Amino acid sequence: MHKRSQFEFVVLMAALMSIVALSIDAVLPALPLIGDHLSVSDPLENQKLITTIFLGLGIGQLIFGPLSDSFGRKPIVYAGFVLFVIASIICITTKNFEIMLFGRVLQGVGLASPRTMCIAMVRDSYDGDYMAKILSIVVMVFILVPVIAPTLGQYLMNNYDWKFIFTFTLLFGLIVMLWFWLRQPETLKDKYRIPYRLSIFKTGTIQFFKIKSAVIYTLLSGFITGSFMVYLSTSQQIFEKQYDLAEEFPLIFASLAISVGLATFMNSQLVVKYGMKRIVHVAIISFIIISLVYISLYNSGNNPNIEILITFFALQFFTIGFIFGNLRALAMEPMGHIAGIGSALNGFISTVMAVPIADYIGRFVIDSVTPLFIGFLVCGVISIALFYYNNSKGIQLLKKA
Repeated sequence: MHKRSQFEFVVLMAALMSIVALSIDAVLPALPLIGDHLSVSDPLENQKLITTIFLGLGIGQLIFGPLSDSFGRKPIVYAGFVLFVIASIICITTKNFEIMLFGRVLQGVGLASPRTMCIAMVRDSYDGDYMAKILSIVVMVFILVPVIAPTLGQYLMNNYDWKFIFTFTLLFGLIVMLWFWLRQPETLKDKYRIPYRLSIFKTGTIQFFKIKSAVIYTLLSGFITGSFMVYLSTSQQIFEKQYDLAEEFPLIFASLAISVGLATFMNSQLVVKYGMKRIVHVAIISFIIISLVYISLYNSGNNPNIEILITFFALQFFTIGFIFGNLRALAMEPMGHIAGIGSALNGFISTVMAVPIADYIGRFVIDSVTPLFIGFLVCGVISIALFYYNNSKGIQLLKKA
């Protein structure tokens, strides 16, 4: 790709990913209102409006990834968006909490298509540390959407109603789809196109599980995604209920998203020089240390003042910014021949792992943030153990860093 088209490619991929981020984060300020509208008695149940869309994302990736290896990336993006439109209409029109949860799962299934295809298209077009650089930039924009999403959601909620948040996301998605249709060529090369048959799900899955590093880095992604998802699903409850900062919530959420985005941008500059493995290794160690420091200082269960909490969250998410894109790139690196189903299995396994992790830890985040950091610590320790299991040179990597 020449320079101009490469820039447009990166921005378009980020725009596809941002439909996913907008659907998740824009509704955060509206969770209590949606819960009231649907007669939800326990406010903690509102967290499920976030975790269920992730469950759908996991399931959808498993469906769309293998199909894209046969039919191409572009038709699958269109199919997923149609499903997203249907799901959004369900969410807007229902008065039943269970149907709303079904609509959110279905939204996730539909959105899994642009999310998975974005990664597969990057893998189709690039490889090695340069692929990690492109993925880092795409993920950075994807992560920076939460900077504006809750504020946007609150504005739409205050000036219209919470249902218009879903309508706005639909309209934004239509604009991105039009751009995608007009400007993005198919990236799946004919030599990698697999004739469709039901057995491709089986053969692709068998090939995936034969690649040790892909499986390990996928499991790692599950634990890191799980810890981040706990924050996403409990952030509204933490800042609005525990700290009584309903008005400031979008601003706080945005400032923390900037921390992740900054790290992801720095990663895009550093990854070609230092390599993915070394950066991931140092970042996970830092993730564990930050969790340990917080727990040792605030193990009584009493929350610190808001400035200290935001500082700890910012540091934690800064390390996560160096982990997300690199783990995905490390898992995808040996899977060029099965990029569609490889991306799907990577997303499915890591997301389906993350949902129960987030749900379980989230139950304990009632009047203290400490359970969140304990969850971070446990996920971090398991992650570093998996990293060392996959890479026996982990200790040497730390010495070099």
